[in-house]
Amino acid sequence: TEQLESGYESYRYVTFSTPFTFFGRKYNYTYVNNNGLLTFSQPLPEASPYRFPRHGTEDFIAPLWTDLDDIGLGRYSYQQYTNGSVLTRATQDINQYFPHKGFSASWVFVATWDYVLTSDMNVLNLHSAPAITFQVVLISGGDFSFILMNYGDCAGIQFPVEAGYDTINSTDYHVIHYDAFSGYSIPNLKNMSNVNIPGRWAFLVNNGTENVIGVQIKLWSFVDLRQRANFEVVLQKIKQELVDRGVPSFIEMKLRDVKKTQP
Repeated sequence: TEQLESGYESYRYVTFSTPFTFFGRKYNYTYVNNNGLLTFSQPLPEASPYRFPRHGTEDFIAPLWTDLDDIGLGRYSYQQYTNGSVLTRATQDINQYFPHKGFSASWVFVATWDYVLTSDMNVLNLHSAPAITFQVVLISGGDFSFILMNYGDCAGIQFPVEAGYDTINSTDYHVIHYDAFSGYSIPNLKNMSNVNIPGRWAFLVNNGTENVIGVQIKLWSFVDLRQRANFEVVLQKIKQELVDRGVPSFIEMKLRDVKKTQP
């Protein structure tokens, strides 16, 4: 399904063929907003992005939230898949980025925004002027939910931009890029990544607990972990070891409990 944009604020209401779980909340539909944003409780086609974390009452998935309809002509489109090569590709990609989960995709939702800085339909169709092209992919299967954000060429613009996601009360959020004044730096998005694939970001988003990795260790040392300076050093060493073994570098390390036991 495709929507042509020429300077108006619009959105499309989409019913999911399979519910999508986003940090513990199960959604049966979404609003695809013309300005590069997915919302779930209400449409939000307005152009001025909120800064994440907002600590608000709504969930947002914002591959690139900005004033797209004012830069020229464009299209945004969406498609759902429950079988075929797209599910195969999604399964392969997720297992590459999040190994050891044995994931198999059963549903994929793809939304794509393609805007060109022009008022000429021929230029839009031929992509013969600077463009802003990006995509968000929702993927689910079994007990897991993921989102991918893909960035192609993104011409710099004068409007504020936000890229990432936010949740109700901001219990979980991630900012890929934010600029309250302009988006002149967004051409760099096609070179950035958290999975070593330029222009791609991948997140596990079903309820947050799957992003927590429990580690039980024995320290052959007399270091007192009840002292904050000591356990911060140890956490950084553990994090580096996990990153070296393939865990994404944006993980956070938190010490839940320290118990002193007899040798």
